Amino acid sequence: MTTVSIREVATRAGVSPGTVSNVLNRPEKVAAATRERVERAVRELGFVRHGSASSLRAGHSRTIGLSVIDIGNPFFTDVAAGVEEVASDSGYAVLFGNSAGDPAKEERNLLVLAEQRVRGLLITPSGTHPEPLDRIRARGIHVVLVDHPAHLPDRCSVAVDDVAGGTIAADHLLAGGARTIAYVGGPSSIRQCAERLQGTRRAMRQAGLDPETALRVLTMPMMNARCGQRAAEEILAAGPLPEAVFCANDLLALGLLRGLLRVGVRVPDDVAVVGYDDIDFAAASAVTITSVRQPTHQLGRLAARLLLDECDNPGRHVHQQIMFQPELVIRESSRR
Repeated sequence: MTTVSIREVATRAGVSPGTVSNVLNRPEKVAAATRERVERAVRELGFVRHGSASSLRAGHSRTIGLSVIDIGNPFFTDVAAGVEEVASDSGYAVLFGNSAGDPAKEERNLLVLAEQRVRGLLITPSGTHPEPLDRIRARGIHVVLVDHPAHLPDRCSVAVDDVAGGTIAADHLLAGGARTIAYVGGPSSIRQCAERLQGTRRAMRQAGLDPETALRVLTMPMMNARCGQRAAEEILAAGPLPEAVFCANDLLALGLLRGLLRVGVRVPDDVAVVGYDDIDFAAASAVTITSVRQPTHQLGRLAARLLLDECDNPGRHVHQQIMFQPELVIRESSRR
């Protein structure tokens, strides 16, 4: 099989080999009409660049990594879609890693991404220890935190105020008359769960309630619908129902709702339910679910832009720590 060279592509497109190289590696620097001519020549000739060779020369590839804690959660799927759009527009590919909330697995994934010579890394950390990310940055790989605030000025982050999210969810339930609330979350090592619980406690104290007696906390090993159903079973077995349940994400809320409805508990008449993330399924369930909305797609796009700016303009890049405010979307599950 004959290998097509960059020079042949350049001849077909009527440009210099350097222009072809720019289209392949820095497409944003080439005029749209010229880029289209080169891309047409690439397709017609069947040119395939030797990615590993160029990576070795440059010390990195035209790829970035994205590591999340649960790729099965539609929240992270939407974030990933935003990341991929920006990366693709800039000529980058995205390599995905799923830690499943396991710091050891996350560290193994980071090692693989480093071995693939990724230019940068977007990550929702599964733990609180900074050492794995420090080691990645020591390799010269740029890092941006996604859905997780950076507490140091030398790195970028894009996050949502989860304490505020927990507060507005609990405020809504309290305003509806609830005086006993159950909080269903994942492991406390997951920052989002801990901060949403913190916001719930703050709202209860502000309403004159003691969280030690008026709030029941259920910690599930995973944040999926199966664990949400298990939480419903635990709530039902514990005795008197709480007047409201706040779930740390919508998958938990969907499972909880199914478990309650199966035994005849009326939602919201008997128990009001609020979820978090506002995934598409929240508005499509048997009883539509009130949820705290996060700008998922925007999170992914903005995080990718920050990372690529740091990769391509390291001398001029300014680190930013961006914090969005969540909003409550009220539906049937809490409307009394």
